[in-house]
Amino acid sequence: MQPKQRRGGRTEAPTRNGHAAAKRSRGRPNSKAGGLAMRERILDAAEELFAEHGLDGVTVRQVTRKANVDTALAHYYFGTKKGLFDAVFLRRAAVINEARLKAIDEYQINPGAGGATIEGFIQAFLDPVMERWAKGGSGWKNYLTIVAQVNNTPKWGGATMARYFDPVIHRLIDALRGIMQGAHDIDLYWSYQFLSGALTLTFAETGRIDRLSSGACRSTDYEAVRERLAPFIAAGFRRLCMARHH
Repeated sequence: MQPKQRRGGRTEAPTRNGHAAAKRSRGRPNSKAGGLAMRERILDAAEELFAEHGLDGVTVRQVTRKANVDTALAHYYFGTKKGLFDAVFLRRAAVINEARLKAIDEYQINPGAGGATIEGFIQAFLDPVMERWAKGGSGWKNYLTIVAQVNNTPKWGGATMARYFDPVIHRLIDALRGIMQGAHDIDLYWSYQFLSGALTLTFAETGRIDRLSSGACRSTDYEAVRERLAPFIAAGFRRLCMARHH
């Protein structure tokens, strides 16, 4: 088989099927559209690897190998591994936050007969993220696994969660404060802390409840979680923030 002749007398080395071997994307992207596609490919690969191995267990080279791009391209877009991790975290956090704020606002404007309740606000806060956990595919599953990891990382996890999620959390607490007369802020914040722990443990899908219940419960059972989590959390808010102050 003869090498393929190119303009200017240069040749390409043939592969077994007679075509030039595909090369990884290097340097800067050739176009805006191509650049956006490659950036998303890097983020998808990083998201999957970070979900499986955590921040410290992944290298940029592993990410770019999985995304089939050159390492220089990841550095061009994200700078460092932490910059890449932060980009992974921000990408879906922005989507969740927008959906949560909209759901809380809509519930506050139109809570239905009887007016707004603790359960209603918590359900509005939970549903956007739980819907994506249940029906958003592997990308959202991977992302929420990362959220669970970050929420339980003492060194920098708290700062990361605060940077991306605090505004919508304060919106929820403000809404609850408005219907829980006499509630102390310290109790509202502790109650949210317990909500956050329950939610991220659910996203981790450890299988613990499966074994504990001998298979009667499944950690992946979205409907079972959705039916129970908001009433459970609302009862805790009510008991801690209201009942003991009256």
